[in-house]
Amino acid sequence: MRNKPVIKLLGVLLGLFSVTLLPPIGISYFTNDGVLLPFLCALALNLMCGLGCWLPLRRATGELRLRDGFLVVALFWTVLSAMGAVPLLLLQQPSISVVDALFEAMSGLTTTGATILTDIDSLPPSILYYRQQLQWLGGMGIVVLAVAVMPMLGVGGLQLYRAETPGPVKNNKLTPRITETAKGLWYLYLGLTAVCALCYYLADMTLFDAVGHAFSTIAIGGFSTHDGSLGYFNSAAVYAIAMLFMVLSGLNFALHFTALRSRTVAVYLRDPEAKAYFAVLLASLLLTLAVLLHYRVFQQLGDTVMQSAVQVISIATTTGFTTANFAHWPTFLPIMLLLISTAGGCAGSTAGGMKIIRMILLCKQGSREISKLVHPNALLPIKLGGKVVPDQVINAVWGFLSLYILSYVLLLLLMLASGADPVTAFSAVTACLNNLGPGLGEVAQNYAAVSGFGKFVLMFAMLLGRLELFTLLVLFTPVFWKG
Repeated sequence: MRNKPVIKLLGVLLGLFSVTLLPPIGISYFTNDGVLLPFLCALALNLMCGLGCWLPLRRATGELRLRDGFLVVALFWTVLSAMGAVPLLLLQQPSISVVDALFEAMSGLTTTGATILTDIDSLPPSILYYRQQLQWLGGMGIVVLAVAVMPMLGVGGLQLYRAETPGPVKNNKLTPRITETAKGLWYLYLGLTAVCALCYYLADMTLFDAVGHAFSTIAIGGFSTHDGSLGYFNSAAVYAIAMLFMVLSGLNFALHFTALRSRTVAVYLRDPEAKAYFAVLLASLLLTLAVLLHYRVFQQLGDTVMQSAVQVISIATTTGFTTANFAHWPTFLPIMLLLISTAGGCAGSTAGGMKIIRMILLCKQGSREISKLVHPNALLPIKLGGKVVPDQVINAVWGFLSLYILSYVLLLLLMLASGADPVTAFSAVTACLNNLGPGLGEVAQNYAAVSGFGKFVLMFAMLLGRLELFTLLVLFTPVFWKG
């Protein structure tokens, strides 16, 4: 393992993150909200650490190997969360503990949306903006942003890009050069954010709320500038805009890129993952709607349809916005909605969960094994979009499922050991591992009641979900550190 390129790049990334502190510093200065000093201290600390890593090694050259990319990504997300927690930790009102500040920062950067804060409406404007911005940066991955400027850094970005974007289709490029791919993704990400913010603003949100909620909508994060989340606005227009952009953000960004370049929406209709994604959303919506109508949870039909649609799309895409307390919905609905988040969105999206593509391949593999019981000697290749899927991809998906289940069980046991009740432990692990946010029981509204040990367990679950298991767990294997 060559440490110099890793440390050098970590310094550059910390320097880039320090630049993102300028907008909340500006907001704090102009609104005089009393949080200017914490942000200035955080900026100084980030710059010092970044320069400390970069300056001694600025003349060092060398290409990052694949294993270096894994290490940089894991280090950056943990170090960045620690640095991102500094402004929250230095707040005088409300006073936030070290564990809570780390939890809030990790939740933001991993786009989980689980919060320990209460009375969010009374927070300083700069802190409200900062929380939303953390999610926006985490949505596409600030590491991918660094890949876009790799040529000027003197290190290659292909290994880093692969480490940051795991999944069955991670090696597909939108453009011939990896740098251009990262730039294309970010331009698309920026464009969707701008259009979403404009739509929110035209729907009578304030400019501050429109930008903040556009950040968390496109990032599929779920943080809000109000305690009532989207329900605060009580607006059908706001709900419709949120649903549209949550669905778009849950799709593979490569499809958006291709659709824009070819100027046709046919690419969505031809993509098997996109079709399965829409099918899951529709089936979940119809089932939820039927149950709510049967139990007459809402008085008006229009309210039932709207609340069903918003909550199903929000949870299925792992966004985590709320307009109603779904934890109190009848029969199996709360559990069903949480389990839907396990599938999540499409590969190459900002959504969490296992990803729809893996669920499709698992179903096809299961079907093939059943068929082989009847025709044991038959050659039954698995196809996706008319193309044969290599066995190594199928094996990787099975390996992912095994690690997911094992990680889920271990995290659940640790949460129960922390003193959480079974419902709280189950929903908290599910919500954090899938980067969803809201859960059931004591974490239906926020995570303030979770013990310190429990919060560390959930932080690990967030990071594990954000990096899709392999990128993080590979660091715990002896083979990674050999050679």
